[in-house]
Amino acid sequence: MTQVKAGDTVRIHYTGTLTTGETFDSSEGRDPLEFVVGSGQIIPGLDKAIPGMEVGDKKTVEVPCVEAYGESDPNARQSIPRGQIPENIPVDPGTQLQMQAPSGQVIPVVVVSANDEEVVLDANHPLAGKDLTFAIELVGLDAA
Repeated sequence: MTQVKAGDTVRIHYTGTLTTGETFDSSEGRDPLEFVVGSGQIIPGLDKAIPGMEVGDKKTVEVPCVEAYGESDPNARQSIPRGQIPENIPVDPGTQLQMQAPSGQVIPVVVVSANDEEVVLDANHPLAGKDLTFAIELVGLDAA
């Protein structure tokens, strides 16, 4: 059998869980995830686990936050005066919103807290600061 190496295109089925056991993403019921190994298309900790696998191989990979979505950056939190957010926009904690940077780039944010004076928004990736576990199965390989 052919072993995966950097530059190969692979297809994997996966289930990603948090340390609590909660599933945050899965390819179940969908096409497998396809990517080029070593190209930076997926998080580094998962990318590093693929070389050496063969089609049909299964493994569980522990990915620390620094090799996933990074540490949570306190500078990515911003307090906005409540009056700057239109009344019809919900600001309940956990609500996902989008902001526009001065450059025009759309930035996804999550409402952390809100009161009559201010709304605190977090632009960190929702999985920043979290260690992740992936159960993966290599289902396809196109050698480079």
